[in-house]
Amino acid sequence: EGLLFTPQDGVKVIARGAITVYPPRGSYQIDVEQLTPVGIGELQLAFERLKEKLASEGLFDPERKKPIPEYPERVGIITSETGAALQDIRSVLSRRFPSLEVLLLPVRVQGAGAAEEIAQAIRDMNAYGKVDVLIVGRGGGSLEDLWAFNEEVVARAIFASRIPVISAVGHEIDFSIADFVADLRA
Repeated sequence: EGLLFTPQDGVKVIARGAITVYPPRGSYQIDVEQLTPVGIGELQLAFERLKEKLASEGLFDPERKKPIPEYPERVGIITSETGAALQDIRSVLSRRFPSLEVLLLPVRVQGAGAAEEIAQAIRDMNAYGKVDVLIVGRGGGSLEDLWAFNEEVVARAIFASRIPVISAVGHEIDFSIADFVADLRA
């Protein structure tokens, strides 16, 4: 079947090949024919593949990005209604733009079905049409936690949005596909 290894860099791989024994010392040797990443390695590989695909289609091109209004009157937020990210966004907006109207469209931001909910919320806000800018995001977490924002359905919904989209996913060190497609990363 294959052996699971976790090298020093923490990326888990399945190694397939032939195992031989050196009888005088009783040591084993593996002649690896194929390495397949699993876990985070598998996710990172999927991330890079989708990033390449969408970049080649022009979804990240700077000339396709919509300008963010300097003084928006109404902002749509697409995130979890229970996350700390929502409170942070509201706090910053109320300090900088006290008269700003904020509309929340709550979604799941991780787990099964979250990507589809996020994409649908972006489409719903566009159908509603009465917001000047969208903020789509969540707080920090592991690569797996942030994965919904690395799904193609979310990237395509952001790209298709007539309303400018600000991606606010994770911490400053985190990058998601949504960040690359969005009109602005925060």
